[in-house]
Amino acid sequence: MTTPLPTLPEFSLKGKVAIVTGGARGLGLEMSKALAESGANVALMYVSSEKTHQTASEIAKQYGIVCKAYKANITDAKQVQDAISQIHQDFKAIDIFVANAGVNSGGPSETFDLKAWQNIMDVNINGVFYGIQAASKYMLAKGKGSVIITSSMSGHIANRPQLQCGYNTSKGAATMMAKALAAEWATKGIRVNAICPGYMRTDLLDETFKDNPEWEKTWTDMIPMGRIGEAKELRGAVVFLGSDASTYVTGIELFVDGGYTAV
Repeated sequence: MTTPLPTLPEFSLKGKVAIVTGGARGLGLEMSKALAESGANVALMYVSSEKTHQTASEIAKQYGIVCKAYKANITDAKQVQDAISQIHQDFKAIDIFVANAGVNSGGPSETFDLKAWQNIMDVNINGVFYGIQAASKYMLAKGKGSVIITSSMSGHIANRPQLQCGYNTSKGAATMMAKALAAEWATKGIRVNAICPGYMRTDLLDETFKDNPEWEKTWTDMIPMGRIGEAKELRGAVVFLGSDASTYVTGIELFVDGGYTAV
């Protein structure tokens, strides 16, 4: 029987501490599990579901690491700062920060509700920056860290047929934030990158297809691979960018979209 080759040690996250905002559901949950499976201790930041504590306990047990949940409204800078300060106090380090929490809503721009617009910007731009800023001081003091922003291919293209100017605008800003911070901190040991998923199958997407069944065919026709992605297909990307396997990688947009942005 052939012995499998070991994974390159640079991909190991053993002993590292990762924070994932919105890390208990959807794409964030898959990324949290991937970080834990690679050896990292993980802090899940959430805003509403108290079940996140149970999720954290299950992740800890499954992967033999420390995983805890911390509540904070991502649009409240003080709450975010306090939560991240507590995480640092509890874990004694912050090595990886995944700014994943986000929201989406759509509709015609000429009649789009301005409160919904403000909420998108508050969560997808301001909340992302609040978390990164709060985590960065610990990374800067240590001289090393990896920041990963969950952006979207929607920050690079205009989606069809759905109307979502607000979401696309926010993700374009998030991607540019990654590039600007990458340049600013390049000589200070902090790498900043954006993962840009395409259409990924989640419970929320399944609900969307119930309301708009024709969208799935439209989207898959536009994806060179001809299918919707699975959330687990983000696992390799987040581990790569969080690990020492990517020490010379900063400021990139890593598209995980089945080739959508290639054509």
